Amino acid sequence: METIFILLMVLIMIASVLLVIVIMAQNPKGGGLSSTFGGASSAQFGVQRTNDFMEKATWTLGAVIIVLILVSVVITGKPTAKVPALPTQKEAPASQGAAPTQSAPVQTAPVAPTK
Repeated sequence: METIFILLMVLIMIASVLLVIVIMAQNPKGGGLSSTFGGASSAQFGVQRTNDFMEKATWTLGAVIIVLILVSVVITGKPTAKVPALPTQKEAPASQGAAPTQSAPVQTAPVAPTK
């Protein structure tokens, strides 16, 4: 199970890196945070035009990441074996003939006051 989990985590990381690359390569369609904060035109710094491939790749990689995460949770979330229950401790019953021992109270000598 551990090797499957490691394989799924590696695939999730690869898909995440590819998703970041695809998103960074896309042309912003206007607005967004750059126009909110009064930034310069993003057409000067970004890619001029992207096609539908970039958008499909973004949605596909996002879906792949979600599916891989769900598969990893389902596969690794099931316990493989039940935990054995701890045996209950049985104590011998107290014998009825024996009386409990009682200790005599300890007497202390009076302490004389000091001057």
